[in-house]
Amino acid sequence: MIWVFLGVLFFFLFLGVPVAFSMLMSAVVMTITMGIYDPQIITQSLVNGANNFPLMAIPFFILAGEIMNAGGISKRVVGFATTLVGHIRGGLGYVTIIAGVMFAGLSGSAVADTAALGAILIPMMAAKGYDIKRASGLVASSGIIAPIIPPSIPLIMYGVIGGVSITQLFMAGIVPGIIFATGLMIVWYLIARKDNYETLPKATNKERIRSFGSAIWALFMPLIIIVGLRGGVFTPTEAAVIACVYALLISFTVYRGDLKVRDLPQVLVSAARTTGVVMFLASAAMVTAWVITVAQVPAELAQFLNNITSNPTVMLLILMVFLLLVGVVMDMTPAILIFTPVLLPTVVGLGIDPVYFGILMVINLCIGLITPPVGTVLYVACGISKISIIDIAKGIWPFLIVQMLVLVLLVLFPQIVLVPLEIFMK
Repeated sequence: MIWVFLGVLFFFLFLGVPVAFSMLMSAVVMTITMGIYDPQIITQSLVNGANNFPLMAIPFFILAGEIMNAGGISKRVVGFATTLVGHIRGGLGYVTIIAGVMFAGLSGSAVADTAALGAILIPMMAAKGYDIKRASGLVASSGIIAPIIPPSIPLIMYGVIGGVSITQLFMAGIVPGIIFATGLMIVWYLIARKDNYETLPKATNKERIRSFGSAIWALFMPLIIIVGLRGGVFTPTEAAVIACVYALLISFTVYRGDLKVRDLPQVLVSAARTTGVVMFLASAAMVTAWVITVAQVPAELAQFLNNITSNPTVMLLILMVFLLLVGVVMDMTPAILIFTPVLLPTVVGLGIDPVYFGILMVINLCIGLITPPVGTVLYVACGISKISIIDIAKGIWPFLIVQMLVLVLLVLFPQIVLVPLEIFMK
């Protein structure tokens, strides 16, 4: 049944069938093969897949991100980061990484963060004589921090599909996200040291305070979410609603002028389009997950992998290689929805913490977002910088290597994730 599932799925994907319909067709073929096909059950599973309270966090976080981008919050965050490190050699590169971490706490979407970062910083770096290939690669690499640091849409999907605490996933993503950013800074330091990039004038303390005062309202949002979730004040879904209300309030009262009432319909339509795609994918994944469970695919896979090794670390390394290959040919959202119900029972059976595995899985698939040929985030950066996918691939490889090394580090030393998680959840 494993081969039936994968064979049908990739056959339809190869034909160009949308991912959600490919998942549904694989579920239908599997039920026919097992002799339990019933259109009513398929339809009910599809509807129940979307009728899920934790999933409601996704449309609200998407809407909050759209509101913040339209409300001019992005440029204020970049402006604050620029006053801090813009005067250092290669300062705009550090601005990109710092702003990427700040944006990660606002939207939770790699594509949205890359688009916001790139639209502001790529033209600035080009004007200051930065290598456009390297600059675009750095923007793309900084953009993929978003799905790791809370609020993270991929972590929500993993939590819903795998039945794992979304609050714990959010808390567990903080330290790995910071390590990711630190790795990028080290690589950028080595690059900038030998390139004579033009620097910006050093900001005065007064300018820094003024810039911080402008950006602080935006920076409060991730703090409200993390503290509220940690304190049990609200659920992740309620946190998403609070994020929307907060984004609207500061856009209309604090950052007046960027977002008008007449702009709201366009913001709502853009959020609805993205939500429609994600929610339909999630519904189709629920159907596939039910059929996979009935077919005992996870048990078959666990038996197959246990014949190879029973060492948890070796197993994780094998699964990481597999997920890296998946990320090269498949976007993050469908990969999480398809492989979480298949792989999670196996890793749990080996005594691996499901929260820890979720962080590794999301980080792994994030790397796939900046890996040709499918890397969605790469194409976003290419569209902004107007360079080819080959050019950006040349510029991104140092950052790609350090992010893979961070992934290996987290596999070999799970305490990096688990110890901070235990502290945050006390």
